[in-house]
This record gives sequence, structure tokens and C-alpha cells, in this order.
Amino acid sequence: MQTFDSDGVAIAYIDVPAVGGSGDPVLLIHGFASNHAVNWVNTLWVRTLTQAGYRAIAFDNRGHGESRKLYDPEAYGSDIMAQDARRLLDHLGIGRADVMGYSMGARISAFLALDAPERVRSVLLGGLGLHLVEGRGLPDGIAEALEAEPGAPAPNPTAAAFRTFAEQTKSDLRALAACMRGSRQALSRAEVAQIEVPTLVTTGTLDTVSGSGPALAALMPNATALELQNRDHSTAVGDRGHRTGVLEFLAKRP
Repeated sequence: MQTFDSDGVAIAYIDVPAVGGSGDPVLLIHGFASNHAVNWVNTLWVRTLTQAGYRAIAFDNRGHGESRKLYDPEAYGSDIMAQDARRLLDHLGIGRADVMGYSMGARISAFLALDAPERVRSVLLGGLGLHLVEGRGLPDGIAEALEAEPGAPAPNPTAAAFRTFAEQTKSDLRALAACMRGSRQALSRAEVAQIEVPTLVTTGTLDTVSGSGPALAALMPNATALELQNRDHSTAVGDRGHRTGVLEFLAKRP
């Protein structure tokens, strides 16, 4: 991996060229407690995009993977993390890219599309629907579970699952707890309506975390919804139908 300085924070990233040469850049932003490899490499997204002729760029969000770990929740605002994405485009000399995020990464992508629309050719929001504006989604207790002593009971099954996932990915649990406390901002319906770039909202029909994808897409002037049948929050990301739908969307967007 390579690294760059994002206003004093070291951010690690990969930049994989399209098979056969140059291609339109797609910036990939992973979800909470994940990293670029788990979210985008292991699920075949990088291979799918590069084989289809796109340049795939994926980075570890601050507090995750090989990027710098921070322990103040105020360092993890969605708008701040969106600026990490923008600065990576600056670092690579990319004026505009298709931006694809999953779950927390979708939230960051939405903030980037709202704050810097001139940098976003299209935005692809996976694993995040109407909860972007309703402010709901993951239950409370996740940060506390991440900070608990090993073996301590978690307050709910979702918190326990995130603790297990974070341990499996060898994450910094204290940094993730700070991120969970600092990165759950919502956008208003009026703000979402200002996202005018071509948008794809993808959610699984069994996803209880994201909220309705079609309902979110209906708030945007240029959005399409894709629902993945019998997929939940963890299985939708790497679903073959997800990859097919994204490639079809990218082929049609201006």
C-alpha cells in the first residue's frame, strides 16, 4: 500500500489500473470496522472494476486498516472523513471520479457528493438507505462493546458481532469506538435533494441496518434504487447482482 498526508493524518491506499491501461477512476470507501481489503478486494470488487476497464482506488479510512489511528470522536465526523477522500483525489491528480461507498462509506460518499459535487461524477451508495436521513441504523452499545474487556458480555447481538468482526480484522478497538461515536451524522431531506449527480442506491431486502433504499432514492433528483433479494447488510456488499448492477449503472451514466 501507499500512503499520503491528509491534513496531518496518514491515509493508506491502493491504486489499481484498469486491465489493459487507463480507465475512468472509481474511488471506493469501505464501511465501519472494515478496511479496503475486506470490503473491496476480498469481495472481488477491485478485480471486477479493473477487468471492466476502470481504475480502482481504495483506501483505509482514518482509524482503520493501515491508516492512522485517532482516539478523539471529533476526528471522525462524516464531513471530515469525506475530506480525506477529496484529498486523496487531489493527491492522485484526479479532478473527478465515480465514488462508491458501503455502509459508513456510503455516508461519507454522500457527504462528499454534497460538499464537493464538482469532484463526483456519480455516487454509488451501498448498504445505506433512508437511515441516512432518519439517523437510525446500528443500535447503541457498539462503542462500549469495543472498549470492553475480552470476554465481557456485549449489550446486544449486533454489538457482539461488531466486536468479533473487529477482532478478526485485527483492528484498533479503541480507535473504532471513537469512530463509532463520531461518524453517525445524518443529512436532512433537503440536503439529500441537493445531491444531483447520477446516484445508485443499493440495499438488500433483508437489511435491517440501512433503511429503505428506494425511499432514499426517491428523495434525490437523479437516483436509481437497486434491491438485492434475500441479502442482508453483510451479504449484500459482495453479491454478484450488486456488481452487475454497478457495472450497468456506470456504463449508462454520463
